[in-house]
Amino acid sequence: MIIRPGMFISDRYEIIDKVGSGGMADVYKSKDHRLNRFVAIKILKAEFSDDTKFVEKFRAEAQSAAGLSHPNVVNVYDVGDENDMYYIVMELVEGITLKSFIEKKGRLDVREAVGIAIQIAQGMEAAHANHIVHRDIKPQNIIISREGKVKVTDFGIAKAVTSDTISSNAMGSVHYLSPEQARGGFSDEKSDIYSLGVTMYEMLTGRVPFIGDNTVSVALSHLQDEPTPLRDIEPSLPVSLDRIVQKCMQKKPEYRYLTASALITDLKKSLSNPDGAYVTIMNAQTVENSPTISFTPEDIKTIREAEKQQELREQPIEVKPTNMRQNYKKVEEDDDEEEDVKPALERLMSIGGVLAAILIVGIFVFIIVKVSGCFGGGSNRDSLTRTASPASTIETTKQVQTVPDVTNLKYDDVIEDLEDLGLVVNAKQEASDTVEQGYIISQDVKAGTEIQEDMVINLVVSSGQEELKVASVAGKSQEGAKAALVAQGFKVTVSTVYSNTVEEGLAVGTSPEAGKTAQAGETIVLYVSKGKEDTSIAVPDLTNKTEAEAKKALESVGLQLSTSVSYEYDSSVAKGKVISQSTSVGTKVEKGTAISITVSNGAQPKYVAKGVTLTDNPFETEDQTGVIKCILKQDGKSTTVYEESHSMGDFPITLPEFEGYSDSTGELYVYLDGVRVGGTISVAFSKEN
Repeated sequence: MIIRPGMFISDRYEIIDKVGSGGMADVYKSKDHRLNRFVAIKILKAEFSDDTKFVEKFRAEAQSAAGLSHPNVVNVYDVGDENDMYYIVMELVEGITLKSFIEKKGRLDVREAVGIAIQIAQGMEAAHANHIVHRDIKPQNIIISREGKVKVTDFGIAKAVTSDTISSNAMGSVHYLSPEQARGGFSDEKSDIYSLGVTMYEMLTGRVPFIGDNTVSVALSHLQDEPTPLRDIEPSLPVSLDRIVQKCMQKKPEYRYLTASALITDLKKSLSNPDGAYVTIMNAQTVENSPTISFTPEDIKTIREAEKQQELREQPIEVKPTNMRQNYKKVEEDDDEEEDVKPALERLMSIGGVLAAILIVGIFVFIIVKVSGCFGGGSNRDSLTRTASPASTIETTKQVQTVPDVTNLKYDDVIEDLEDLGLVVNAKQEASDTVEQGYIISQDVKAGTEIQEDMVINLVVSSGQEELKVASVAGKSQEGAKAALVAQGFKVTVSTVYSNTVEEGLAVGTSPEAGKTAQAGETIVLYVSKGKEDTSIAVPDLTNKTEAEAKKALESVGLQLSTSVSYEYDSSVAKGKVISQSTSVGTKVEKGTAISITVSNGAQPKYVAKGVTLTDNPFETEDQTGVIKCILKQDGKSTTVYEESHSMGDFPITLPEFEGYSDSTGELYVYLDGVRVGGTISVAFSKEN
């Protein structure tokens, strides 16, 4: 069905004008005559309307989104269909997409970008509260109204689009795709946060973080590569904003902001405190929800001084890139907003008071042990604190300490406590299928053993499951490639992609790539070719072009103009311009296909009859009055052209000029009070324009 201005949908929505076109639908400005307001109607393209499964998902998701109302979300008013044409009625927002805004400005001012990001996140927050995940957050789906209001469109609708494959049709979205979406896995609210992070990256730098020759290479970058830090591209950007974007774009969902609310809080802080160190980027050491030891700032400063004296007997280990001590210091530095203030005790030591510092630390430790019997308060880590042996009693000057059981506990959580008990800790790593990475497999000193001076405890720490090199399966059949990876000990998920070089059904590659390491049991994405990409041509928009311009536009993409050009009168389209086309915009057709068009003849001409006189007087007496009515019949149509009350003295009557349907001769019939009188009057018309 060709959508034209003036046509009605469901006897309610009048099409005014086309305002845009996307991958799956065209958008029209329309008027809702029932509620007397302008709306936007998104109409599915024919190729999607024929897919019953897609239409069902599309309608279900659109109806779900219709219940969402928020100032930063383009509201969905209605969902319907008419003659196999499926549509969504939405709030009409007149403005510009964020993508166009970025392209115009190159990159946005910091406050401008943060303001837009906060509004997008607020829309996401409302949707997530209603269990609606967007799944396609990108600048193309963000509209900035003329008043500067930011609105997110297509909430809940993106779910209807299948993500089983990655094709060139997804190129606009793949740049903003979260790693779990690229992998074909489960996506949730944190997937939207990743996509918003990419959008913020583009706002602040004017470019997306990952660029590739095709969708597969970009998707692989999301899975494997780290984006260039914002401050490496633009050093003037605030530290806090750089860290916010880094946190949003973490590969693992649990390391990102867990909610849009948390992201909004940090974005607002970045405006008032741009260089503050309040953004904590989660990693393998900090993501665990394990208990911590609580120290006052004064305690921490004193202990740091004591650590300087212990460096000679500390044995460095390599359990992870950073140990718990380093992480602990970093968290404390963040809490202090990176203040580099040396305590009075450090200044004293710099003068030479090393012995005094050691004495103070000893007194401090004794007081803490004396008062609480532990070094962190009541928590599920009491087994690691310095407690008295059950058989002993607390003396006024000495307390017996025993070795705790630290097996199956996280190494980073116990190292400081063990050292504080006076133990010298050595650790080595071993692979384990049963003990999680970073947790202690075994200890060589039995729990409960009384601690002696300079006692050494050897720990075995899990390095996680054994790492394997991913085999090269490119060129193998799907079954053969999958079997080879499963035989290595991996799980496998298959994703199909277009390839101009690999035959359909054969493996293109994997993620992680061949030769890279992965843990046994990890899921490997196997990319299988579905052959060369469809090279059919999308029909361009020909409306409001001249016939010559339409022909040139078609020929430039490999199509041609049909010889059967039709012409119609249309007052809304200038004479000589295209009103409509036989194939809707964006429809894929074979090269060389002929497209028909309808061209406007301009406004309908006006035909006028002048000086028509009624000479036959139908009245019988002078005091008789009645209504004289004249009806014109012409070209098979009839209309009333004159109706007035008269009497005998009014005749003859010269009628005012009136319009006809063409320049052909018409017939005028005269009635008195509804009864026909006199003969037929022949009327000639002349064209006025």
